Amino acid sequence: MATQQSDAELIVSLQARVKELETENAKLLAQLADCHSHEMEEKLHGPDGKDREAKEGNRKFEKKIEKKESGYDTRFMSHHSKRYVALKVMYFGKRFYGFASEAQMQPTVESELFKAFEKTRLLIGDKKESQYSRCGRTDKGVSSVGQVIALFLRSNLKLSAINNGNSGEVVLDEKHEGEIDYVRVLNRVLPNDIRILGWCPAPVDFHARFSCLSREYKYFFWKEKLNIPAMESAGIKLVGEHDFRNFCKMDAANVHNYRRHITLFDISPTDVRYNGNQLWVIKIKGSAFLWHQVRCMVAVLFMVGKGFESPNVIDMLLDTTRIVRKPQYTMASEVPLVLQCCEFDDIKFICSSDAGDALRLHLVNECQMYHLQATIFHEALLNCVPLSNDQSLLPFQATKKKVSHVSLMSRPTEPSYEERRAKLNTVA
Repeated sequence: MATQQSDAELIVSLQARVKELETENAKLLAQLADCHSHEMEEKLHGPDGKDREAKEGNRKFEKKIEKKESGYDTRFMSHHSKRYVALKVMYFGKRFYGFASEAQMQPTVESELFKAFEKTRLLIGDKKESQYSRCGRTDKGVSSVGQVIALFLRSNLKLSAINNGNSGEVVLDEKHEGEIDYVRVLNRVLPNDIRILGWCPAPVDFHARFSCLSREYKYFFWKEKLNIPAMESAGIKLVGEHDFRNFCKMDAANVHNYRRHITLFDISPTDVRYNGNQLWVIKIKGSAFLWHQVRCMVAVLFMVGKGFESPNVIDMLLDTTRIVRKPQYTMASEVPLVLQCCEFDDIKFICSSDAGDALRLHLVNECQMYHLQATIFHEALLNCVPLSNDQSLLPFQATKKKVSHVSLMSRPTEPSYEERRAKLNTVA
């Protein structure tokens, strides 16, 4: 217990130190931007203010700018005012290889966002200089209606006289009258499956990941013949602080604490029905989540709902002194998973009426388009399944293969955390 407490104190201490360093970094970036702006002025106009663009050095500089895919050099924007902004982002994850641009495949949601930042001339400096942070790193195919990112963006606000007109200064106040309509400007250039839902001025020590108080996920599924009360009984066991190493994809090289706190579990029906089947949703809320944690938890809940496992299997998997190696099982599909919202202190997202109207119209059009596509697929279904007169009003029931289930406690297991660490140390 003492070790757990010391780990918690260490995490709090490190998070506080990260915020201190980010605040200092923001101040240094502002100074650097100011110095760079004066340097650019001298290169272009010289100390006496005369135009020197005809010189060879400047010609080369302009050619470099022209070669950039975005059409401009973000460093050239450093004389503009900037402010630290939090953005609320939604995206339909089907075509993306995850959110983070570090993924080996393209496109990612993050890469599309930065294309939009560059196209709208909102980005000042490169990604590192923008002090960029993201709340969640969703996987390939996962969607979100409440992802949050934060970074420095160009500002329209004029700085007070106390700044002596210096360029590249950081706007620190919270007012937004006369500010760039970030939602409207970005949504004009983003692809149809990504939208900014709102923006908020953020303090320079804000971090989209470490400042987050809680994250909430939703997982949609068709009820079919699942035993919902059994799933609910099993799901409630997940609430509280537990070691979830048997409910995640273990990253022993980077993650050493697998205790997480789940604050809410709920399972309820939606108002969507199709072919005699009702769509249900699992809601899970927690302070933070491990890699693939939600999909692993849902996979085990489905086993319970199908009668393959008892709700008590949750207790056994949470007892890491007894089950030290995770049984091998397949995660639930990524497609129905949605990052619903991320909660912060003192972050209230805003959206202008014009941007809000355009956003709602776009989302309505997208919903109608998906309904049309669903209708076409339904027509195809009706045309490929011959129905007799006495069966025409009955819902089509697809025949599913019976899958032989091997109990989780009887399955092969993955290496434990200690075994993985030992192997890493041997390689090192």
